Amino acid sequence: MTEAPRPDTEFQIPDDLSGITAEQYRASLRHYPAGVTVVTLSAQKGPVGFTATSFASLSLEPPLVSFNIAHTSSSLSALLEAESVVIHFLGEHQQHLAHRFSRAAEERFTDRSLWTTLDTGEPVLHGTPIWLRTAVRQLIPIGDHTFVVGLVTRVHDNTDEKPAAAPLLYYNGRYYRPSSLGD
Repeated sequence: MTEAPRPDTEFQIPDDLSGITAEQYRASLRHYPAGVTVVTLSAQKGPVGFTATSFASLSLEPPLVSFNIAHTSSSLSALLEAESVVIHFLGEHQQHLAHRFSRAAEERFTDRSLWTTLDTGEPVLHGTPIWLRTAVRQLIPIGDHTFVVGLVTRVHDNTDEKPAAAPLLYYNGRYYRPSSLGD
């Protein structure tokens, strides 16, 4: 087992550079829709997971992805120790998982019928159309979050096996099915 990478040096931003408040920034970003993912990992105390709407593809060669985690997250310490994670792309039928993994940490894995474990130890959620097993390669503290860069080592995609579910979206503080954004 290789040692997990440690966070890089803190990214420094001058305090007076922006001039906007966190509330102003948050209010503006509420109007940008994002896909919903759940990130899961194995930790010494058991499975860990959280909802993330910051997922992005970074590179095709090598296959790199990223997401962010808040420094206030109950999952941060486990993520900082993790060698790998599984990133699940939630379908519109999985709003219950988005809610479950944004609740208190002790409630996230209580229903054993919702998940299983890979041979590499990470928890995998049942019914997720696509998931990526990802080796953690870089952790960069930036502002009040840590930016995580991962190398995709395994892709599970069952969208060809049955009609693909539309993605679950997060917009204006709520989860949506793409067809219901106008509601």
